[in-house]
Amino acid sequence: MTEEESNVAILRHAYSAWHETKGDANVWYDILADHIDWGSAADGRPGMEFTKPRASKQEVIGYFEGLANDWSMEFYHINEYVAQGSRVVTIGECSWTHRRNGNTVTIPKVDIWLFEDGKATQFMEYYDTYTVLMASQE
Repeated sequence: MTEEESNVAILRHAYSAWHETKGDANVWYDILADHIDWGSAADGRPGMEFTKPRASKQEVIGYFEGLANDWSMEFYHINEYVAQGSRVVTIGECSWTHRRNGNTVTIPKVDIWLFEDGKATQFMEYYDTYTVLMASQE
């Protein structure tokens, strides 16, 4: 199995479990390196504070805790995996409902991962931040 195939297999399994469990973050912890550069397009803006940059596996737990406190997953589908060397880009769509106001958003989603020795060392997510931030308003 090539490096690309291995990294894609790791992510296929994790995203499938993420969708099936409707957001159980435990599926991610095993694939994260102890040090990981974690980022989000919302970058910790008001209403999405949990999206602030993170620098370690332990800090990423705070991201998932904040996400689970504010949002519940409706679905998360990855339609395409693009891999080159140690980098994998996922392209998909997800839907979330804000727990306090009931607003639901369905958005396109792109995640960019970097792996080293089978562990994720970088992550950046891109999505329609305007739609998500508006949906998070109470």
